[in-house]
Amino acid sequence: MSERRDFFGKTLGAFAGLGALGALYAAKRTWDPLPSVKAGGFTTIDVKSAQENVLITEMWRGKPIFILKVAKDDKKAHSNKRLIDINGDKFLVAIGLCTHLGCIPAYFGEDHSFKCACHGGEFDAAGEVTKSPPPSPLVIPPFKVSGTTLVLGEEGPEYQKLKADGEIA
Repeated sequence: MSERRDFFGKTLGAFAGLGALGALYAAKRTWDPLPSVKAGGFTTIDVKSAQENVLITEMWRGKPIFILKVAKDDKKAHSNKRLIDINGDKFLVAIGLCTHLGCIPAYFGEDHSFKCACHGGEFDAAGEVTKSPPPSPLVIPPFKVSGTTLVLGEEGPEYQKLKADGEIA
């Protein structure tokens, strides 16, 4: 009879242990931030290996972010104040949504331009409107430069300067 009690005791103990593990796992899951909260934070992008005139698209807060190392032969865009200087190279950092109706423009490297297929809007490599209907340039998200790393979601001195110069509304 004591063997039977020992068996039931061990079985009950095993089930209690499994239940405790399940409760701990559930508690840990409630402490983890939700995916929507994680997406709302900072995103870091190392631009050290970025190639000239090749568009990089990242996601930040559910929106596409365009990062473009502007070609040195694109003199018009290269002199634009909207571009960010990172280690001597000029970069466009912009939310990749057309300011007309929110479509995602395509980048055409041979023309150094973004074209929106929805309504024919066009932007140059600095994100400025070159053909209507977009009412304003591509939007620059808050950013901070740290070496060759771009931190999206934080207003660094470079972003503050663009804001003070009136390049960002």
